[in-house]
Amino acid sequence: MRTGKDADNSIAEPSPATDRRPRRTRRLMVLVLVGAALVASAVGVRHLWFRWPVGEGPVAIAVPRDAFDHVWTMRDVLLLGIGDSVTDGYGARKGYSYFDRLVANPADEFADMQDICLSTVLPGLRARNDAVSGSTSIQHLRLLEKKLQPQPPETLALVVMTTGGNDIIHDYGRSPPREGAMYGATLAEARPWIDAFAARLETMIARIEAAFPGGCHIFLANIYDPTDGVGDATRAGLPRWGDAVAIIGAYNDVIARCAARHPSVHLVDIHGPFLGHGLHCTQIWREHYDRNDPHHWYYANIEDPNERGYDAIRRLFIREIAKVLVPRVEPASMPAPPVNPR
Repeated sequence: MRTGKDADNSIAEPSPATDRRPRRTRRLMVLVLVGAALVASAVGVRHLWFRWPVGEGPVAIAVPRDAFDHVWTMRDVLLLGIGDSVTDGYGARKGYSYFDRLVANPADEFADMQDICLSTVLPGLRARNDAVSGSTSIQHLRLLEKKLQPQPPETLALVVMTTGGNDIIHDYGRSPPREGAMYGATLAEARPWIDAFAARLETMIARIEAAFPGGCHIFLANIYDPTDGVGDATRAGLPRWGDAVAIIGAYNDVIARCAARHPSVHLVDIHGPFLGHGLHCTQIWREHYDRNDPHHWYYANIEDPNERGYDAIRRLFIREIAKVLVPRVEPASMPAPPVNPR
């Protein structure tokens, strides 16, 4: 024991345990910060790579309201749906598919689309949806031959049609590519099937036109790309497919050429507006990233729309229908719209 001056001038030496404590604390803080950074990075990667936010509210596709301020025609009009699950409305509640919303607005319709539907401008409208979920263009031709009977001459047909998408995406790579289920095919391998689709589509158009001696307008949609033009569906658990975008493009060329050849056929472009709303919708570096609506317009099965996607398709179809029908002058032989009694 030290006393007096020696005791006053002495400095206590740190023990080994005391000396290690600050270092251990600093090391722990560094580990905590690194861990937090890793967690934040993982959350960010999950958001950008795995998560597909669907958003809410209307999509930003404008429809001219003034076209729906007056009756278009008093004729008997049949709205006929032909095709696959997109027209059948798979994944949407009743009343919220694009076909249903063409006919009538749901009770909670968006403000910008209130009273914008065919039933408000076509008093003689009837609707029939013959689309079948999961069907291919091969089946569509068979269904037309079986179900579509000649209609009376007083009937005007508005046909809305989606076909060919299942030809491309089936059988999701679970079997070797073949016609009607070409997932995984090379473009060269798919060429005969693409040519067969072109011939089949011509036959379908001829069959529809023959069934409506009173006239018809066929609104034919092209095929969207759930990969946003990237061609990589591995994020959805599907096998890699190098020629996916090229084959979708080839099918869409067939559809566009068909529409250009036939005055009765009107192309409805859904491929372009859907780019940026598929598997890569949150990836800001992608060419088609939509900063105003970076949301997923597809249902959980990837190949069908969700309800916001159906809203987009409804707008695209009804905008094209209005463009075709509104400028047309009612024949003099048709009765004038009735006057509401006071």
